[in-house]
Amino acid sequence: MKYALIGCGRISPNHIVAAQKNNLEIVAICDLEEHNMKDKRLKFRLPDTVHSYLDYKEMLAKEKPELVAIATESGKHAQIALDCMTLGHANLIIEKPIALSLADADKIIETAQRENLKVCACHQNRFNKSIQKIREAVEMERFGRMFHGTAHIRWARDYEYYSRAKWRGTWEQDGGALMNQCIHNIDLLRWMMGDEIDCVVGMTDRLHHDYIEAEDLGIALIKFTNGAYGIVEGTTNVYPKNLEETLYLFGEKGTVKAGGASVNVIEEWNFSDMLDNPAQVKAQFHENPPNVYGYGHTPLYENVIHAIETDTQPYVDALAGKRALELVLAIYQSAATGEMVKFPLTDCDTIRFQGRFDQS
Repeated sequence: MKYALIGCGRISPNHIVAAQKNNLEIVAICDLEEHNMKDKRLKFRLPDTVHSYLDYKEMLAKEKPELVAIATESGKHAQIALDCMTLGHANLIIEKPIALSLADADKIIETAQRENLKVCACHQNRFNKSIQKIREAVEMERFGRMFHGTAHIRWARDYEYYSRAKWRGTWEQDGGALMNQCIHNIDLLRWMMGDEIDCVVGMTDRLHHDYIEAEDLGIALIKFTNGAYGIVEGTTNVYPKNLEETLYLFGEKGTVKAGGASVNVIEEWNFSDMLDNPAQVKAQFHENPPNVYGYGHTPLYENVIHAIETDTQPYVDALAGKRALELVLAIYQSAATGEMVKFPLTDCDTIRFQGRFDQS
C-alpha cells in the first residue's frame, strides 16, 4: 500500500516507524522545511525511492498514495485532510486534534463518507495494552453502574518547547494544554464513560506561560447522559518535568487506575467478580515506553490498513476525533463565558478565544 507522510516534525518518527513496521510502501514525505525531511531520511535510512516534497498537492498528484498521515500544525490538519480526500482520493491518519473547529471536523466526516474513504483520528493511546484491558472490562460491564472517572495530565512544557515551533500555544494553530497535551486522556475518559455528554463546566487559565496565547491549566466537571460524572485536570506547569498521566474509573463493582508516563501502566485493578488476579493483571499490563507517545502508533496503523482492505471503519474513526475536540472546545467555551455548556456543541472553534488571556 502506497503511503505518504505530511509533516516531518516532533511526532513524525512514530509515524515513520509505524509505516515501516507495517510494511507500507513509503513513497513520499512532505514538509515546508527541507532540513526536517533530510533529518528523517538520515535517521530512518529512507531510500531514494522515497521522494521529498515541499508542496503536498504536488505530492498527491505525482505519487497518488493510498494512505496519507497528516502530522503538521494542528490548525492545518483540516484543510490538508480535505485536499487529500478530494484531490488525491487518499485514506487518512490525522494527528490529534482532528481539527480546531467543529465545522471542519464535520466536513472531514462528510467528505470521507461521500468519497468512501477511511479516516482515523490518531488517538494512539487507545491501543495501549493497559487501555485495551480496561476497555475489555468496560465492554464486559464488569464495573456495573459507572459512578465517575477522572483524567489527570500533569506535564511540563518550557520556553524551549514553544520557541522551537512558534505555532504551539496559539489559538489559530494549536490551543493550550487541554487541546495539545491533554486531549489523548480526555478522549479516553469520554470513551470509557459512555461517550454521550449532558453538560460541562470548565475553568482555564494561563498561570505561568506568558509567552503563549492559550491556557496552561484546565479543569472541568462533566456530567454524562448515563448519570455518571467525569473530572479533567490538565496542566503543563509541573516542575521540573512530566509527572504523570493517569486515568481513574470508579464503578459499582470495580475500581481501576491506569498511570505511568502516558497511561501505560495498570496500577489498580479491583473487581467484585474476581475473574482475574489483580497482582497478575498489574504485572502483565505494565509498559514503559521511551516517551509519552507510547507504542500505540504501530497497532493503530495496522488497524487502519485492515479497515482499508476490508472496507470497515477504523477503531478510532473521525467521529471519535470530533468527540474529543468537542469536549475540549466545550471546556474552553464554559471557561470563557463562566456558564455551563450543554451538549451537543454545534458551533465552536479555537479562534473565538483569541485574546482570552491578554492583559487589559
